[in-house]
Amino acid sequence: MNSATFACWTRHYRIRRAAQAIAAGGVVAYPTEAVWGLGCDPLNREAVMRVLELKGRKVAKGVILIAAELDQLLPFIGTLDAAEHQRLAVAGNRAVTWVVPASAQAPAWVTGGRDTIAVRITRHPVAAALSRVVGTALVSTSANPQGHLPARSAMKVHQYFRGRLADITPGAVGRAAKPSEIRDIRTGHILRSGG
Repeated sequence: MNSATFACWTRHYRIRRAAQAIAAGGVVAYPTEAVWGLGCDPLNREAVMRVLELKGRKVAKGVILIAAELDQLLPFIGTLDAAEHQRLAVAGNRAVTWVVPASAQAPAWVTGGRDTIAVRITRHPVAAALSRVVGTALVSTSANPQGHLPARSAMKVHQYFRGRLADITPGAVGRAAKPSEIRDIRTGHILRSGG
């Protein structure tokens, strides 16, 4: 086995291991387009509460869901018209998180009790692979305690959360300088500028 094959096998193994940790109710860290994220199964209330506890974040703020494919997000999304559906499905040149109507199945611990939910289809290879292996959308919130800068390296994740995560995937963040832009799917209004 050459070094490139070994590196690929190791990465795949470590992503599967992180996916198993999520399935078991754990919180993992993984790279996204701009920063490292903390993630878990959005339907597991205890896991989401653990993410919020690690960050010092209030439930009312809600969290973003990411997925490799739109189908993984659909159970959490309410009714969209054809244009809105197309807007959400088309991946642009940069990461965009869309605020969309929440479905009845979207948990309040994800939405923050709102009738909307923030979702993004990720093209980051590690985040997307993790979502595919888990088989569902994932909670995605920046890997940092409130008041600290988001981690941009695995080393910083270790410094922030040493020994308190179920796993940390391999990989590095993408080239975006800032976290994803957030837009309202209905109005197109930019709620947060992005990288």
